[in-house]
Amino acid sequence: MAISELQLSAAVKAHQLADGKALANTLALDVADRLRSAIAEKGQACLVLSGGRSPVPFLEQLSAQVLDWSKVIVSLADERWVPVEHADSNAGLLARHLFKGEAAKARFLGLYQNAASLEHAADLADLALAELPPIDVLVLGMGDDGHTASLFPASPNLAEGLDVRGTRRCLPMLAPSVPHQRLSMTRSLLASASFIALAVQGAGKLATLRAALAADDLTEMPIRAFLHDPLDIYWCP
Repeated sequence: MAISELQLSAAVKAHQLADGKALANTLALDVADRLRSAIAEKGQACLVLSGGRSPVPFLEQLSAQVLDWSKVIVSLADERWVPVEHADSNAGLLARHLFKGEAAKARFLGLYQNAASLEHAADLADLALAELPPIDVLVLGMGDDGHTASLFPASPNLAEGLDVRGTRRCLPMLAPSVPHQRLSMTRSLLASASFIALAVQGAGKLATLRAALAADDLTEMPIRAFLHDPLDIYWCP
């Protein structure tokens, strides 16, 4: 099975790469090019990334790209509600794999907030994200259940999180099958990005994409909210 077999909309561009190394390298080059263009045009660039284990090779490749990192603002599409020092922190992941060398000059605007409750933390993160400039580049991932960012099927706030006309930038989200509560950017903020990339690897993820394209219920598979808008999918076996 190849990504070319999927019935993608005209707004979606597919990049099929040979393996994970090629995917990481190609995506890093494309993201860096777009950041350079944004800096040249506006004097700064805004990059929103996704966490987890899969992006690590891409983050390592991106950190080595030559550009004026001091003019880049980086944020996260979602975050586990754990301190940066925690092994599962996405902010900690970026600190280890992206913010090193010249890339350490980037400004980071994270989602984690030390608060009495997840709801209060989300309120504080929502306020903090008011400082986020327009997103130039967004890199999303996708789970086997069809979630993206931390917009999980069956999460109590999912309908609000998927509202493309919503005014919230960040919401508290629950991941039914994993231990940590989440903070997630909303669809209305994520979809505002000038360039959106979806990075997926393996036959399983391709099957998930096929299932997502086969129906329209966003709450069943939230990734569907992004599959018909301008999107670049980077996939490898």
